[in-house]
Amino acid sequence: MKIVIRGIVYTALAGFMVFLSGCKSSNIGIENNALKPCPGSPNCVSSMEKDSSHHVEPFRYEGTAKAAKKKLISIIESTKRAQIITSESNYIHAEFTSLIFRFVDDVEFYFDDPESIIHVRSESRVGYSDFGANRKRIEEIRQQFDN
Repeated sequence: MKIVIRGIVYTALAGFMVFLSGCKSSNIGIENNALKPCPGSPNCVSSMEKDSSHHVEPFRYEGTAKAAKKKLISIIESTKRAQIITSESNYIHAEFTSLIFRFVDDVEFYFDDPESIIHVRSESRVGYSDFGANRKRIEEIRQQFDN
């Protein structure tokens, strides 16, 4: 009986987490020519953060922002369970969904054309820790972008 109840509780919690992961994040977008800051939790990385626990390097490119954006869009579109939600002249917002629990992470790219860099931000919608998943994702995208 305890096993059945425990299973029901775990199933309900997993369903609730999946429901929450489908809710749109309010912590995305450009504000004052910058990506929004990461929360205090360790489930977010950004090239605009100063502290080492949240900081990742921005992407660097040669040539035009338009060509860099085209390349980045191609990478996102070729990634399983990734979907571009917004694509503007200097900004991309994509959602990456995990395989098993269908958790959604918001990934943003902000093109700073005068500096020839792309600022990046990746944050899990639910949970406290992501076990380094957002940092790993950004570094995998960077590796593809740099090749």
